[in-house]
Amino acid sequence: MLRKFRVINFKGFEGPFELDLSNPNQYAFNQSSVVSGTINHALIYGKNGVGKSNLALAMFDIIEHLTDYNKNELDYTNYLNARSDLSAATFYYEFLIEEKQIVYEYRKTDYKTIEFESLKIDNVEVIAFDRTKYNSASVKLVGTEHLITKIDSKELSILKYVKNNTVLEANTTNKAFLAFFVFVEKMLYFRGLKDNNYLGFMNGVKFIEEEIIQQNNLDDFELFLNTAGIECNLVAKKEGKSQTIHVDFGDKTLPLELIASTGTDSLRLFYFWLQSIKQNGQVSFVFIDEFDAYYHHELSQMVVEKLKETNVQFILTTHNTSIMTNDLLRPDCYFIMYKDRIKSLPQLTRKELREAHNLEKMYKAGTFNEG
Repeated sequence: MLRKFRVINFKGFEGPFELDLSNPNQYAFNQSSVVSGTINHALIYGKNGVGKSNLALAMFDIIEHLTDYNKNELDYTNYLNARSDLSAATFYYEFLIEEKQIVYEYRKTDYKTIEFESLKIDNVEVIAFDRTKYNSASVKLVGTEHLITKIDSKELSILKYVKNNTVLEANTTNKAFLAFFVFVEKMLYFRGLKDNNYLGFMNGVKFIEEEIIQQNNLDDFELFLNTAGIECNLVAKKEGKSQTIHVDFGDKTLPLELIASTGTDSLRLFYFWLQSIKQNGQVSFVFIDEFDAYYHHELSQMVVEKLKETNVQFILTTHNTSIMTNDLLRPDCYFIMYKDRIKSLPQLTRKELREAHNLEKMYKAGTFNEG
């Protein structure tokens, strides 16, 4: 699980900006939203322009140099903060994996160029490489004793190099190191808008409707839409070499893609990714930016409930205050983001928040404006 993330000098984040998921309150309700002392389900609110989308990009910067999965370099133009005099962006991640604390910190001067890396497992630094001072790395994992640690390429992560070029001895530390890579490789980011741009998890382009049909999920997708209040009867139609989904009106059928509303289109995209998220262990962490931009508030709540059922750790950004309710999550799962900080609702007020409180009403009344 991801417990803490901090970034400096990346895009709109000039000074240290930290999201802390490791400080939950002791609420007796909705306890499934906290796992091993870590917030498992989080919703982030904030005014336009505070950097919610950039926070997602910052958190998924790790995908570029540790995995071979999908990335979009165009999202990472204007990499460093324009106001800062620093020459590199710093990223800090704290995970709980295999019951061990794993801290990974690195600096990059641009999307691809790595200046510094450090990996600690239970407070012991097992890998370190400061390219500004040394031409070789320090690697202390058992099984790497004869590994050549001089790396000329500044685009090659020392962690990825170790993973791909060693046979590590079977011990708890090495097991945690490999499990860390599995977690990162299964991180998924996508936007809730009308596109299928994503980061991490896999490579290539899949056609949503064809994938739903090939996985024999058409009936389930129809049930999903009906549950969402979109009454329809779906059928598969072959057009050339591909298959598409049509809506059956009895005497004729029409392509779903041509008649779907923007909200239905967004639901189709969510359903496509949900199939992977539902598979136990397939996705480790999911971040959906503007997850409900086109949803009625009842649809927004349904989507959160669907994600909760998978028990995957997720972060969603939204402007929809109608789902800021203790019936869905709990106060420490709702975060308010400002340009220089992000805090949960309990951290933004001196009032004791209880299950019976109307969080949306309190939010609109300015209860959480202090920070």
